Formats: sequence, structure tokens, C-alpha cells
Amino acid sequence: MTSARRAADESQRGFVIVVVLWILLTLSSLAMIFTLYLSASARAMSLGDTALQNEALVSAGVELTAYQLILASDDARPAQGSFHFRMDDADVGVTFTSEAARIDLNLASKEVLAAFLAGLGASKDAANEDADRIVGWRTRPAPGSTNEEAARYAALGYTPRQSLFTHVNELALVAGLPPALVDRALPFVTIFNGSADIDATIAAPEVVAAFAKRSSAGADPFGSAIRPSNDPLAGADPSVPAKSNLPKAKSPCYRVETTIGFANGRRATSEVVIALGDKREPYRVLSWQDDVESAHLPLRRRS
Repeated sequence: MTSARRAADESQRGFVIVVVLWILLTLSSLAMIFTLYLSASARAMSLGDTALQNEALVSAGVELTAYQLILASDDARPAQGSFHFRMDDADVGVTFTSEAARIDLNLASKEVLAAFLAGLGASKDAANEDADRIVGWRTRPAPGSTNEEAARYAALGYTPRQSLFTHVNELALVAGLPPALVDRALPFVTIFNGSADIDATIAAPEVVAAFAKRSSAGADPFGSAIRPSNDPLAGADPSVPAKSNLPKAKSPCYRVETTIGFANGRRATSEVVIALGDKREPYRVLSWQDDVESAHLPLRRRS
């Protein structure tokens, strides 16, 4: 009896030990899961804090830009500029440029579009055809007329917008435009200029050359502007017309590029397009894009 009872007690103790070990193993697993959860939560909160910090710094850059532009009179308002500040342990560089530096896809003439695309490498015939398709994309057909533009898109499986571009990336949807040509064109076009003209004093040479036909009486829209060799106003670049003939349009919209250098070495660049308003509403944000490739020089180093 004693031996049997002792064996039973040992068996019971063994069972209890196994149960306790299983409980400890379960608790250990739960502790590990909780640790991983805390670690993931900490990383998520850190990323969230960085995103909030980035948004706050970009907003500060936009606010300061709008402040500078609104304080200036219409005649004295700069078409472009830059400044630098430090906030929240981050270096922030801001560059702003009037949207008049870009060709407006919704308002530019077919001739300007054709000359622009030719300047980017398209042949004369292809540039004219592509310009026709861009105009067709943004133009509503006349009532009762045959919608020939829509018929061109039947094989593509979608229809043209036939109203104003709502985003420059719609250029990739225009029938016949090669993707490489679209990629080259995107840095020079906008939907926020608000004018068929440009400000040639701040526009890129590719944009200025597209207006050569209108800017110079002897210009070739598919080549360089033709000027007398003794013209003192002629630029060093033969593709740019005489300075006295360059258009100088103004736009109420500005593109603000903010480059942020964080203390941990991370860098971020955002691009915001704003429209200047009045005292009640100083500005409106028209477009906001994070993680863009900077088109300007890196931040200057602080001494």
C-alpha cells in the first residue's frame, strides 16, 4: 500500500510539474508576443512622429513662403526665391517658383505644344500629331458633331477626358504620346499657370524655346530663333529669343519645394503648389506631394 501510494504521489507530482512547465512555456510565449507587439508599436509611433514632424515642417515652409509673397505688392512680388531655417532640430530649405515658369497644358496653344514636344526630341510630324491629341484630350466636341477623338481611343479601352486636365500625369493617357517623351515633358508642364503665356525670365530653356515663334518674328517653331548676329539682346543660347521679346506672364500660383534634413541623417523633399488669395484666405493648397526628387541644389551647410 505504501509503495503504491508513493508511486501515485510521484506520478501526480510529475503531472503537476508538466502542467506547470506548460503554463510557464505559454506565459513565456505570451511575453515574447507582447514584447514584439511593443517593439512594433514603438516603431510605428516613431514613423508616425516622423511623418507628423515632416508635415509640420513642410507646412511651416509653405506658411513662410506665402507670408513673403503676400506682403509684397503685385509689381514687386518675386517670381522665384529661396530661404533656409532651422526648426525642431531639423534643417529646412525652401525654394519657391511661380507656375508661370511652366507650360499650362490646359491653355497653351497647339503651336506652342508642338514646338515644345519637338524641342524634346519628337519629329516635326509627330510633334504636330501629339499636340493635336493633347488639344483633343482637353476639348469638348461641338454638340451634334462626330466625336472622332473618342473613336481614336476605342482600341485603348478608355475614352479621352475631353475637358481640362486635372493632373499633369494625365499626359501619359493621351493617345500616341511615347512614355519617354511624357517623362521628359512632365518637369516643364503644369495645370496651375492660369495663362497661355510663361515668364521666360524664370522658365527653363526648353520652355522658352517653345515660345520662339511668338517671341520673334523670324523664329522657327521647330528649331532655334533666327536673329541678326549683332543683336545685343540675344542670349548666349541660340535657341532662346531676344530678351526684349520674351513673354513675362504672372501667375497667382507658386510651386514650393521643401527639403528637410533631420537630425538622424534622413532627408525628405516635398512639393506643394499654392494659390495666393486675399486677407481672409491668404493661400490655398492645390497640390501636395511628399517624397519627390529634388529639382534644386541640396541644403547649404550651416557654419
